[in-house]
Amino acid sequence: MNPFSLLKEDHKKVKALFQDYEKAGEDAFAKKKEIADTIFHELEVHAEVEEEIFYPAVKDHADKEGQELVAEAYEEHRLIKELIEELKKLDVEDEEYRAKFKVLRENVELHIEEEEGELFPEAKDALEDETDEIGDEMEERMEELESQHP
Repeated sequence: MNPFSLLKEDHKKVKALFQDYEKAGEDAFAKKKEIADTIFHELEVHAEVEEEIFYPAVKDHADKEGQELVAEAYEEHRLIKELIEELKKLDVEDEEYRAKFKVLRENVELHIEEEEGELFPEAKDALEDETDEIGDEMEERMEELESQHP
């Protein structure tokens, strides 16, 4: 499995979920909560796999620029996780929830753009021959995490 394809598929899935959330309608709170919970789960699994497998592999093989991009990605994950935890404590009908959810979406979309545009090219160079092995490990871990949280 190619790790870049795997991660890009996850990115597409989350972007589509954010669009579904917006399409749900202003007062469709139950539907929005369901979609938001799915987004949170998808982001948590995605981040865990990147942080356990992908980022360390890239960091171990990358040049200084690649290592800086990995450090930035970790920080972006930290901020996204904080927003998710804050959102989980709020009511989907609250104005604060809507504002934080919008900020979450913006942060996730920026992270995806930077990851695909900057980190992935660096990672492809850094990982070279290990790409498929890392992708297989990531796919296996994703399946494991998904089976723990249906």
